[in-house]
Parts: sequence; C-alpha cells; structure tokens
Amino acid sequence: MGSKKKETALQVNISTQELWDEMLSSKGLTVVDVYQGWCGPCKPVVSLFQKMRMEAGLDLLHFALAEADCLDVLEKYRGRCEPTFLFYAGGDLVAVVRGADAPLLQKTILDQLEAEKRVLAGGGERRVIKDEALSNEDECFSHEKDDGEDEDVVASEKACTLAIIKPDAVVHGKMDEIIMKIQEAGFDILTNEERTMTEDEMRLFYQRRAGEEAFEKLLHYMCSGPSRLLILTRTEGTEDVVTAWRTLMGPCDPDVARREQPDSLRAQYGTEMPFNAVHGSKDLEDARWELALLFPRFKFSHKVLEAPLGRKAAGAEGPSKVLCFPEDVDEAAELSCQSP
Repeated sequence: MGSKKKETALQVNISTQELWDEMLSSKGLTVVDVYQGWCGPCKPVVSLFQKMRMEAGLDLLHFALAEADCLDVLEKYRGRCEPTFLFYAGGDLVAVVRGADAPLLQKTILDQLEAEKRVLAGGGERRVIKDEALSNEDECFSHEKDDGEDEDVVASEKACTLAIIKPDAVVHGKMDEIIMKIQEAGFDILTNEERTMTEDEMRLFYQRRAGEEAFEKLLHYMCSGPSRLLILTRTEGTEDVVTAWRTLMGPCDPDVARREQPDSLRAQYGTEMPFNAVHGSKDLEDARWELALLFPRFKFSHKVLEAPLGRKAAGAEGPSKVLCFPEDVDEAAELSCQSP
C-alpha cells in the first residue's frame, strides 16, 4: 500500500485540461508519461524516476502521467503502443523521448534539468522544439500560396539547413539519440516534424535524378516509413551551418564513415548503403531550395534569401525566392553507385 502511495505522489495524474495547464505553469522541468488506457503507464521507469527525484530534489524536477484519451491536446498520441515521454519547461516542449529507454531518459532528464537551471539563473536560453504529434498545423505537402496573413511556421535571420533522419534510423529507434547528438554539437533545432514522405514529394525533391537507374529504389527507400525533418541553425563556432552539419553526418557510405570518421552519425547509426541514417543539404543554395520545398511557409530574412540565379521553387514569388535545385550527392548518388 505504501508503495502505491509513493508512486502516486511521484507522478501526478493529469486528467483534465485545467490540470494540464497547471502542469505547464510549474517551475522547473516536468516529464510527462503519455500512455494509453488499455496498457497503462510505463512501469519499468518508475524506479529510475524515484531515484532521480531523490537526487534532484522536489523543487525543479516533476513527473506526471497523462492518458492520451483524456486530453484533446494529446489526441494524436492515441492508439500508440510505444511509451512517449514529453519534457516541458516554462510551458514549452523542450524534448521528447519515445520508448522505455532508461539510459536515454536519464541523460535527457539530466541535460534538460541543467539547461533549465541555467535559464532560471538568467544565463541561458530555453531551446524549444515542436513535436509533430502535438502540432495542429496542416502537414499536407502543398506549394499553393496561403490566403491571408497566416503566421509562418518559423522564421530565421540566420543561415539554416535541412536535416532528415531517414526511415531506417527512425524504425530502429535511433531518432532521439541522433537529435540529442545534434543539440550537443551546438545546433539549434528551429523545427522538428515527423512525416512519412509521399512519392510525389520525393519525385519533386529528387527530380534532377529522375533519369538515373536507381531513382525508383531511392523513392521507395525514402517513402518506406516515417522520417524526421529538422530545420537547423547554428550559434556556436565559426563553421557555417551546412558545413558543420555535413561534418557531423560524415561520409555518405557508413563503412567509409566508420573508417574515416568513427564519431560521425553515419558511422554510428548507418548500417550499409543506402541506409546511412541522415540527410543534409549539399550547400546553402540547396538548403534554401529544399526548405522552400518541404517547408513552404518557412520565412527567411531578406539577407538570408540572397540566392544566386536558378529556377524558382514551386509557389515562390519575387526575385528573393530564386533558388537552385539540389544535386543531392547523398541518397541518389549512393544508390546509383551500386549499379553495375
């Protein structure tokens, strides 16, 4: 009986919108276990949470339970059997961990708790992410101009690049680890969305490769399951964001990456060609084109949009939206190199 009381006190049960709003206003870091009514909360992590709560104290680290069916804000989590842990600070979503991965949960809690302490002390800036499952935005692929003056998904005055965590890495449960390594490397994640890419999207994305023998294999691979699409920028270091991201990815062939850059993402998470875990834009021009294509409401400053001459991205207007098609030497080239 005493054990049950301890568990209930450890994780506050959030069953109404009012309690959800109250949770968002809590000071410090709150870890929410989003669960399904038919399977219940994730029990294996309770002892870890108890241990961390004792070490961190009661003031800045909180744990909560939320049944997806009870809250409209969690509607898109309904029916998912995989445990999902949402990390909130200052009312904002700052991290997501999927699966009962105790080492990853512990590391994420410690990292986010330290980050929030810096924010509260006035020495840091909270890094907010957006989880696709909580987004009410239209995720359909469209290049039509929006009516009215709708807000943009995100805006940036700094150079940005596109990062894609590919279906092979997502299906093997490596997405959260990769995102953590991206953040640890000094990148800011402006947008973080999960999408299953459609064939039409990928045909347009890779249209310069349409004549290659491996083109259809490339399309099948990239549409085979959910991918994670990130918009990255960078505030640390002297290296530009595109070069820094390509360096972190490593060589496109995972075997080459393991020999030449064993600490790179492709060395750690890629398996064999073409399953190399991540994609990155080739250069700034390709990054602008890819972002305009996959995030048509993404807004750049006029300075960032100073692109060289090229073809217009679909739906773009005016000279500031002139962008170049990507060569994309990653996926298509690495697939074609397998051909005789």
